[in-house]
Amino acid sequence: MSARRVIAPRIIVLGGGLAGLSAAVACVDAGARVTLLEARARLGGATWSTRRFGLEIDNGQHVFLRCCEAYRGFLRRLGVEDRVTLQPRLAVPVAAPGRPRSWIRRHRLPSPAHLAPSLLRFRHLAPAERLRAARSARRLAALDLGDSRLDARRFGDWLAEQGESPAAIERFWDLLIRPTLNLPAADASLALAAVVCQTGLLGDPAAGDIGWAKLPLSRVHGEPAEALLRAAGARLHLRSPVDRLECPGDGSPAACSAVWVRGQRLEAEAVILATPHREAARLLPPAAGIDCDGLRRLGRSPIVNLHVVFDRPVMDLPFVASIDTPLQWIFDRSQAAGLERGQYLTVSLSAADAYLGLSHAELREIFLPALEGLLPDARRARVERFFATCEREATFLQQPGTQRLRPGPRTASPGLFLAGAWTDTGWPATMEGAVRSGLAAARGALLATGCARGLPAEAA
Repeated sequence: MSARRVIAPRIIVLGGGLAGLSAAVACVDAGARVTLLEARARLGGATWSTRRFGLEIDNGQHVFLRCCEAYRGFLRRLGVEDRVTLQPRLAVPVAAPGRPRSWIRRHRLPSPAHLAPSLLRFRHLAPAERLRAARSARRLAALDLGDSRLDARRFGDWLAEQGESPAAIERFWDLLIRPTLNLPAADASLALAAVVCQTGLLGDPAAGDIGWAKLPLSRVHGEPAEALLRAAGARLHLRSPVDRLECPGDGSPAACSAVWVRGQRLEAEAVILATPHREAARLLPPAAGIDCDGLRRLGRSPIVNLHVVFDRPVMDLPFVASIDTPLQWIFDRSQAAGLERGQYLTVSLSAADAYLGLSHAELREIFLPALEGLLPDARRARVERFFATCEREATFLQQPGTQRLRPGPRTASPGLFLAGAWTDTGWPATMEGAVRSGLAAARGALLATGCARGLPAEAA
């Protein structure tokens, strides 16, 4: 008697950002037949590159930390670890106009004392403010991340209760929180700020070491993921926006889930919805049991990135964080972009609502004097190119009250799963959160379709 043939389950992934790509890769690794649909002409979601003025530019600067284990595992699976760099030891130069640089470094001390020497020498705060910041860090490390009441409070209010001055919040805590939560520290959720600080800075001393891409982002995420998926037999459809979803229990007679694209109905045993949260709210059927109004209330927070090409080098470090200036974090992307002469800097502006709608000329008028004030060599350099890119919905608005609006990977429909940095991963809206969400959704979809081997591990 011959063995019965096992047919691999069909899984459709909607969305080709990091959440969708990590989910799709995990599913093909487990033997599923995967179809991935992406509305845009490229993969990579909010991490993409294009060619402009002869340079390969990223839409924005994205960094990760050593503690981003799921994201780093995704890079290993794609075989692109050599396309990123990771600091051997955390070292963040902090500059202010007209003053010497200060540094945030980790030292050879047990946590959380590993940051104490640099904090106590942080010249951008008065001595009393440094001591209060160190005391606040100890108290922050002791907060219970499982306490839902933390998400009802603003981080700035909590810091003020610890005796932190508005200047200290802006000059120190904002350096850490604004780029990770895409909100000023004063406005961010205390719960998410505590996650950032406990996980990245106040736990394992090495956790906060910073990494970034050495090559354009498309060559780190979208292109290698596409090559891997196609080689594994996955079907990829770009420029394929989804019209609607069907799932068992929503009035559809089918026993499986289905996706409608340009009038064509595609069936699968499971669907992973990995689109941005506003699009997910549009597509989710009632049978999913998800509060779509809640998803819409997650809101959005934009990121604007400035791209400035000088005729000569003006910054002697790979990146600089700044205070007392409209500039925030500045990165040297000359080598990654293929610039042969001069220097190409990107300025990453998180929580950039104030700059939406401004013309390049208006942005230039604000930020070129700021660059000259921060980087003295820029005063003698000629600006050869200046332009901006904008992600209007870079992240959801990570303010108090959002925790209860973030659904997990499972829905009320047994064949429909959710992925995206906006889902309840326990992490902020970061590349790590996106990959974790994709792996969680893939695990759920595979188990629902009878796959019990080759499952992605559950996140710690």
